[in-house]
Amino acid sequence: MNKIVIIGGHGRVGMLLSRLLVEEGWQVTSVIRTPDQYDDVAAAGAEPLVLDVEMADADSLVAALAGHEAVVWSAGAGGGNPARTYAVDRDAAIRSMDAAEQAGVRRYLMVSYLGAGPDHGIDPSNSFFPYAEAKADADENLRNTSLDWTILAPGALTDGPPSGTITTAPDRAHRQTNRGNVARVAAAVLATPATIHRTIEFTDGAMPIAEAIGGLTSTAGA
Repeated sequence: MNKIVIIGGHGRVGMLLSRLLVEEGWQVTSVIRTPDQYDDVAAAGAEPLVLDVEMADADSLVAALAGHEAVVWSAGAGGGNPARTYAVDRDAAIRSMDAAEQAGVRRYLMVSYLGAGPDHGIDPSNSFFPYAEAKADADENLRNTSLDWTILAPGALTDGPPSGTITTAPDRAHRQTNRGNVARVAAAVLATPATIHRTIEFTDGAMPIAEAIGGLTSTAGA
């Protein structure tokens, strides 16, 4: 049985992904920040692991990841506090990458956002700036690891029933991305080796997810 750990397992994408992977036969460990999130993730079929990644040291992260074949980073500070945003979305994310390498976990899937990167264009006075900077640094660090990484870059997240269809050639005018579609893309990517070393930009669209992801070609450093 494939074993995977989802960091940020109580988030909306993490919960949706847990259910999908359990249905596909994965054994899911769901990393959560507080014990009061335990019952929710257990109900999704995952094994809860209480670990505050903002405060966790390297050894604790290595121990949490050991024995798994893949890790998904779907955690986030949630904005509002720049110091905590850098601590979680950049520093803790990078520690998790180092821990994955030390624990021998090869596959690493990062949930980022459409437009992330050093040229994100967000003004420093904008409250989104710390998040944009943190994600740019974390994504770039991941690209420079030895891991079999994939970065997902969905557009603005929405709720509601997922369409199951996306586009991997998004335009600026149509950037909404259903969280259920993000979870489905993550599951499809984990089953598609050709997505290794890819940054996949996508939004809701017209192509079935399996077809869209299956049509991608692996390009190292993309």
